[in-house]
Amino acid sequence: MDMDTLLQRYFGTRDLAEVKVDAIPAARERMRVDLGLEKDRGKRFALWSLLHMLGDAPDLDVAFKDEDDREAARNFMDLMAGAVSGADAGQGE
Repeated sequence: MDMDTLLQRYFGTRDLAEVKVDAIPAARERMRVDLGLEKDRGKRFALWSLLHMLGDAPDLDVAFKDEDDREAARNFMDLMAGAVSGADAGQGE
């Protein structure tokens, strides 16, 4: 499951710029329900990642039973934090 597919499924568009702010709460709720029902590890990780980017991801010990999955999620969080820090650093130029 890739990001374009997730955006289309939950927001009706593949373009993040077209997402209506008022559509986000309902989409997050559907994602959290789907995350709880999803058995495929890759799909669970994709859903959790999008929820993390939206600031609504469940804790790692709740989202992932497998320690390898929790470690992958920690790495993702570190990468995202680095991307945000890097973007913030470039704003002063």
